[in-house]
Amino acid sequence: MLRRKTSGTTRRPQRTGILSQVSEATVDRRAFLRGSGLAIGGLAAIAATGGTVTRASAQTAADAAVTNVKSICTHCSVGCTVIAEVQNGVWTGQEPGWDSPFNLGAHCAKGASVREHAHGERRLKYPMKMEGGVWKKISWETAINEIGDQMMKIRDESGPDSVYWLGSAKHSNEQAYLFRKFAAYWGTNNVDHQARICHSTTVAGVANTWGYGAMTNSYNDIHNSKAIFIIGGNPAEAHPVSLLHVLKAKEQNNAPLIVCDPRFTRTAAHADEFVRFRPGSDVALVWGILWHIFENGWEDKEFIRTRVWGMDQIREEVAKWTPEEVERVTGAPGSQLKRVAMTLANNRPGTVIWCMGGTQHSNGNNNTRAYCVLQLALGNMGVAGGGTNIFRGHDNVQGATDLGVLADTLPGYYGLAAGSWAHWARVWEEDLDWLKARFDVMPGAGKDGKDRLMMEETGIPVSRWIDGVLEAKENIDQPNNTRAMVLWGHAPNSQTRMKEMKTAMEKLDLMVVVDPYPTVSAVLQDRTDGVYLLPAATQFETRGSVTASNRSLQWRDKVVEPLFESKPDHTIIAMFAKKFGFDDRMFRNIAMDGDEPNVEDITREFNRGMWTIGYTGQSPERLKMHMENQHTFDRTTLRAVGGPADGDFYGMPWPCWGTPEMNHPGSANLYDMSIPVAEGGMGFRARFGVEYKGDNLLAEGVYPVGSEIQDGYPEFTMQMLIDLGWDGDLTAEERASIEKVAGYQAPEKADEGKEEVGETSQTGERPSDYSKQVGGINWKTDLSGGIQRVAIKHGCAPYGNAKARAVVWTFPDPVPLHREPLYSNRRDLVADYPTYADKKFWRLPTLYKTIQDKDFSEEYPIILTSGRLVEYEGGGDETRSNPWLAELQQDMFVEINPRDANNLGVRDKAQVWVEGPEGGKVKVMAMVTERVASGVAFMPFHFGGHFEGKDLRSKYPEGADPYVLGESTNTAQTYGYDSVTQMQETKATLCKIWAA
Repeated sequence: MLRRKTSGTTRRPQRTGILSQVSEATVDRRAFLRGSGLAIGGLAAIAATGGTVTRASAQTAADAAVTNVKSICTHCSVGCTVIAEVQNGVWTGQEPGWDSPFNLGAHCAKGASVREHAHGERRLKYPMKMEGGVWKKISWETAINEIGDQMMKIRDESGPDSVYWLGSAKHSNEQAYLFRKFAAYWGTNNVDHQARICHSTTVAGVANTWGYGAMTNSYNDIHNSKAIFIIGGNPAEAHPVSLLHVLKAKEQNNAPLIVCDPRFTRTAAHADEFVRFRPGSDVALVWGILWHIFENGWEDKEFIRTRVWGMDQIREEVAKWTPEEVERVTGAPGSQLKRVAMTLANNRPGTVIWCMGGTQHSNGNNNTRAYCVLQLALGNMGVAGGGTNIFRGHDNVQGATDLGVLADTLPGYYGLAAGSWAHWARVWEEDLDWLKARFDVMPGAGKDGKDRLMMEETGIPVSRWIDGVLEAKENIDQPNNTRAMVLWGHAPNSQTRMKEMKTAMEKLDLMVVVDPYPTVSAVLQDRTDGVYLLPAATQFETRGSVTASNRSLQWRDKVVEPLFESKPDHTIIAMFAKKFGFDDRMFRNIAMDGDEPNVEDITREFNRGMWTIGYTGQSPERLKMHMENQHTFDRTTLRAVGGPADGDFYGMPWPCWGTPEMNHPGSANLYDMSIPVAEGGMGFRARFGVEYKGDNLLAEGVYPVGSEIQDGYPEFTMQMLIDLGWDGDLTAEERASIEKVAGYQAPEKADEGKEEVGETSQTGERPSDYSKQVGGINWKTDLSGGIQRVAIKHGCAPYGNAKARAVVWTFPDPVPLHREPLYSNRRDLVADYPTYADKKFWRLPTLYKTIQDKDFSEEYPIILTSGRLVEYEGGGDETRSNPWLAELQQDMFVEINPRDANNLGVRDKAQVWVEGPEGGKVKVMAMVTERVASGVAFMPFHFGGHFEGKDLRSKYPEGADPYVLGESTNTAQTYGYDSVTQMQETKATLCKIWAA
């Protein structure tokens, strides 16, 4: 489609003609192109050159060499390779990567049109500011100076926490890391990104079950699955290429596909068993399946005995969920769930797949843990074809999460404790006291009247940033309210409570949008000044690494130079750092290529610090070598067969232990004991201690192949090496590094001939208190990687070998419980399964019982849920600005069951109003369909540019308005946040619908 040619000569486009057509109710691509005077592909050339496209002769085409450049699609998390064809600096064509083990030469609609994302003419072309209600072009220098001066004024008056730095799942790993480091140097933990509102409940639930909060296997490993269980996910639309791997297993293994969803989706159309259930009843559904498994003795008893803690408590809860009670709560018949349970038991190993349908709930962490418990009961963990394959949304939402663009952690999930900051200060070679001084302190506001150190306090999550602005100052656990908001690569229409968001945006002193496209932020608020739009380059105009959902890192090469006046994100970060006066400190170990920080240096810096999750072995050189040799990797195992990467797993999925020089291959399937640790094997992570209330938390008599410790064991420390007698395996340099981290001072030498401190490690001559001084250094804080290397040398995983936790005693519900949504349509169930008490966490008061106690179900009787479309992605600003995609889906809509439509007097394709119980309403087209059950309505969340019936196209900067506009479902969506992570609830609220 993108390479179709025409013999017509294009003329200079007339902007007025384009806009007049765009503003019509519908847009046809061919009419659009005819009206603009552009042939197919001409938009790209105009965008790149700003000139008229003229007829090309065969000779000129022959003279201009075409260069192929490998990059990665910037949409979902599958990680599809894009081969860009570049001619004279212009991206002229593209092909899918046939050698990529992920997409195998395939693209979805978004991937096939991704060239237009970079060359799109609707991009923000230069810095702009709102002045007197009019968008005004300004220079980068003016923008940085004006924004910087205002931010410094706010910082001086209200403290660093009054500026919120909202990052992006669209950043590369290097940019994400630099963004989190920048926030630390600014002095705030008010930093977050899209993972908060898509998979934060996954990360929390999964990490607290078995150690790491990520996809355990891979898209490719699904080839080995004997059963596939998808709940709350629609990969056919959200991750289309992933379906290649699902269908491969279905066909070659005769693997039954079970899809559980409130809607009959395009994924459900492929299912052998479709289970329709009431939105918000996931835990009840899973416990209903597990009831049959336990009742019939189908669980893997030996796996549970040796590798799982707390399953007896799960049994007690599951016993309450009889088929009758499950049907009462979920609507799913007991006979069907017995059939599902039998199918899973008879077809092992099976994989469990979930997406945001399971995560975006006020009890989302309960849902994700229930999914994990199901797999533990079946013994489907740590095996090929098993695991929890959690399909992430954005192209680098996994990497941005790993790199710490979060309000509660530093890069690598190190947390915010004093020891975590000390670790990263060592990596950055920064004065820890200077870094501490960058943060605010609230005297006497902490526990027991102690000072509250904001450096160690979780920030306000992005799901609640509007409350940071609107909530009364005395109710917020930070010195002052949020006064400035930086929305960097973030679509605000992907968040709930948009009416309140509009109010919050208008109350801010300063709002800055950094994005290739202006986003809904530019038009939602009614401001006349104090808004800046900064044009960021796309990921095709820079280079760096990106992490796919399966934890594999891939390297993007730069396709074209930044277009218009856009700049790469890391360059913009450096410009702000220079303005604020800490660029010399922040980039002391990162070279500057002119105004741009060196990308490879940034990679190497996070390699030096991210020991926790094994982001240490993937050097730029190894990553580039993998990309150059994609054809050598097996399409199922992801292991290279010969070639320069022989034995490596593609992209070195983390953990890739130790230093790059160790050449660890990465870990394709987490928790797999069937292969040695040195080849990617491991047990469950020992991050919860060795015992709890007298119960052993370590694995019982099972261990990875080749382990010299043939039982469970805790995480490795220097003391453990000493106790095992393995510390002699450390090199002199490694020991010296460990001693430096510990602050160890060697005793004075008796004479000049004595060996150096590092060398004496081989003699065993140590002071009596040596262990006390250095023994506490562990595998996560040893900057040399020596502890990891020695542990692996002896066949052990550095993080230990423990049991998975079926019960998380640190969470509000240690055993996952069903709790009714805050806006429930079942008042009978609210009494039996109430929500939580109101509480304060993440700096803010959070309502639960107060909302659920009010009955909205009579006035708002229909359950409202939301989800994705194949044509668009995220907030939709990029994809709705792409003419190839805009033609495919031009109307925002609501799906209504025929019974409801007939009762409401609504006909297919008619305009209707959809209103939520908090008063937000949207005017959209009705799609009358049996995809949804009676009493349920569905809307996609990719639209914006309309607000409560009003078209906001005129408010966009000229030429930067998306081709397709529409209402955002989140204008009608309501309050509701997960009890652990503050994940927003978008899948189970209420609404009423009437004809417009």
